[in-house]
Amino acid sequence: MNSPDDEKVGAAVTLGLLAVWALHDAEELATVPGWWRRHLPVLRERFPTVPEAVWRRAGSVDAREFAVAVGAMAAVVAAASAAGRLTGGRSAAYQTALNAFGLHGLVHLAQAALVRGYTPGAATSPLVVVPFTLWARHRLRRAGVLRATRPRDLAVGLGFAGAATVGAHAVARRLTGATSARPR
Repeated sequence: MNSPDDEKVGAAVTLGLLAVWALHDAEELATVPGWWRRHLPVLRERFPTVPEAVWRRAGSVDAREFAVAVGAMAAVVAAASAAGRLTGGRSAAYQTALNAFGLHGLVHLAQAALVRGYTPGAATSPLVVVPFTLWARHRLRRAGVLRATRPRDLAVGLGFAGAATVGAHAVARRLTGATSARPR
């Protein structure tokens, strides 16, 4: 049996985050704009307590803006993955991003359950997002570098994912000249 000192955190664990994220976001790039167009009227009716401003904003994101937002998020994930690689997985930014990614996958599964059907991201979440996150955390634990995960850390991970998403969309709106609400 290997001791923690014998275990190394390799590129598959750290840079793998970026690779698996890219696979997952390829699914989202291929499905988000069309899915929203087809499902927005039904979702509005089914979830009437959601503020209209949320539905308007969701419906205003076109394929170009979404693609730019994915590119902006790629920069965030690449930076976190590089920080993980440079520190042998010890980076707090990398571990937070890894936790956020896994939680993001669980959110996709919850969304699919809530709408009782497919939602963008729901196919790759159980196949690659959640398994990769669990595997990478296992490797970090075996190497003795995984930070303890408390409920507060999970909240930070979700907050990180949310803030990065909002920031990526703000960058995309700025770069594409999109407005916050287009006429329907």
